[in-house]
Amino acid sequence: MHLTRFLVNTARRGARKLLASPQAMHAAVLSGFPRPEDHTRDDARTLWRLDQQQNRQVVLYIVSPTPPDLTHLVEQAGWPTSTESWQTRPYERLLGSLDKGQQWAFRLTANPVRTGRKTQTSPSTQRFGQVTAAQQVEWLTNRAERNGFTIARQADGELNLVTYNRQVHKFTRNRSERPVTLVTASYDGVLEVTDPALFRGVLTRGIGHARAYGCGLLTVAPAQARP
Repeated sequence: MHLTRFLVNTARRGARKLLASPQAMHAAVLSGFPRPEDHTRDDARTLWRLDQQQNRQVVLYIVSPTPPDLTHLVEQAGWPTSTESWQTRPYERLLGSLDKGQQWAFRLTANPVRTGRKTQTSPSTQRFGQVTAAQQVEWLTNRAERNGFTIARQADGELNLVTYNRQVHKFTRNRSERPVTLVTASYDGVLEVTDPALFRGVLTRGIGHARAYGCGLLTVAPAQARP
């Protein structure tokens, strides 16, 4: 597995187009691989996420089974004159270092949803976005244990977790289809590893739905630093 960091040039028209459409960004990410179909399977999924830094820079993170070639993204939405257009590093060293009891600062953008029926007489279930901060926190904490971690608590007993950038996106996959509605929320916090094997799966396969649209990629950093 590999982790890639790409700095987006938001002043470029191509970048603004990609940032406005999760569908377009998904296609651009997959175009970095010679066989995109090999990067959408559950056992070899490519994940991506957009982060806005404190200095307002926008960074694209990608976790993938093989290193991407992002030349096309540099031409469309990057910094062509930069000597380091993107950086890719092996992920195995981090994955192999995980151990029970470790604490990590983490960041995640996810699609918090619940499954239910629209009405009591509806013949089938569907997904509904969890839109309040409390619902979104509950969504993550409910999934933590089954994915090999817990959310750490602060000295006052409160969860070491914040939610932000809570949005509802609407876009179309193509002109012939109805708009897609996508609820997203970003999380920053500190977690504790309870099952290293399960947690490795989260880092490489993601968590939750809408992984093709920039959701599900959880990244970690030393707990004293921001992820």
